[in-house]
Amino acid sequence: MSEGLLAVERSLREAAPHAVVEAVRASLMEHYAVASVELLMADYGLSVLQPVLAVPYTAVPVGVHTGTAGRAFGAQEAVSESVGSGLTCVYLPVSVRGDRLGVLTVTFPDERCTPQVVEELTEVATVLGRELVVAERDTDVYLQARRTERLTLAAEMQWQLLPGRSCSRPEFDLGAQLEPAYAIYGDNFDWCTGANSLTLALTNGMGEGIDAALLTNLTVNALRNARRAGISLPDQAALADQAIYSQHKGRLHVETVLLNVDLDTGRGQVIDAGSPRLLRMRGKHIESIDFEQQLPLGMFDQTEYFTEEITLLPGDRLIFVSDGVHAVLAPDGEIYGRQALHRAINATRMLPAAEVPPAILREISEWSRTTIEDDALVMCLDWRGR
Repeated sequence: MSEGLLAVERSLREAAPHAVVEAVRASLMEHYAVASVELLMADYGLSVLQPVLAVPYTAVPVGVHTGTAGRAFGAQEAVSESVGSGLTCVYLPVSVRGDRLGVLTVTFPDERCTPQVVEELTEVATVLGRELVVAERDTDVYLQARRTERLTLAAEMQWQLLPGRSCSRPEFDLGAQLEPAYAIYGDNFDWCTGANSLTLALTNGMGEGIDAALLTNLTVNALRNARRAGISLPDQAALADQAIYSQHKGRLHVETVLLNVDLDTGRGQVIDAGSPRLLRMRGKHIESIDFEQQLPLGMFDQTEYFTEEITLLPGDRLIFVSDGVHAVLAPDGEIYGRQALHRAINATRMLPAAEVPPAILREISEWSRTTIEDDALVMCLDWRGR
């Protein structure tokens, strides 16, 4: 590792949480003779890359799906382009274990743009991503930079619950997205990876606004509490069910799907307590995977839950969708429906898992000729196995 790279990493570790971007900028200018450095962060709607500047944010954002920065973000690899006057700009994806945060842009003289330097800057972008995740615990700077408009209070609560929007391990790739990103209230998702298993939880709480967000918050944390106690999937569901029923006495409930997959074998256990729906793409064939419907969490006192089996094969793609996706209406009253959803899944088959959920949600918005107003959740799991 070069002395310059070591110095940049040290400056990032030592930087104050709010000053991480300033630290990487100053260190790269000192050790790599760069002309400029800028961090672009993906907004909650995954539509733009927003420059991280001092408040208020007045710089023009960059489209996630357009331009060189968008190419680097989508491909998750460094992209270079000449910007004239003897300068080259390198766009470097900023990600943490597959969770795509944004793009770091670095401009420096053409003669400095060597493969070794680009490789070292790619490592800088990776270290920056990790430092941003840590820094967000102590400052609002980067969370503010991710929004193009104000979040509703319910949406603020929902986004703070999420583990991320994508995750990658050798065995799988995972991506998910919520819409309307700035006004979501009831839908949510959670995941946890261990040495030998992957656990997913997708929830759809009753109600609207802050009431739905509070209900989902209770549910997600009850499931996490039970999961972290190391108990079985049916007992996790039962304990969360009891927590919700104790609070609301059956007036409110939460539709939930729980999935636990063994990373060695691809065999999984599923609890289908109402929603979302699950579809599988195996090769070119798309099919709905139906399980026995069990009672939503919190509907009745002391409900017992049971698991059903599913087996994943290398190359399988699972798509989970909430009712805000498969039951969305066009202005003329037409329901989006199964066939349209199958077409959207097929159209996105070449995209990586992280890009599938926003692509499907964009397709639905275009089909309905309006913005998505009801809660909509899409999750994509690409399975490779061991």
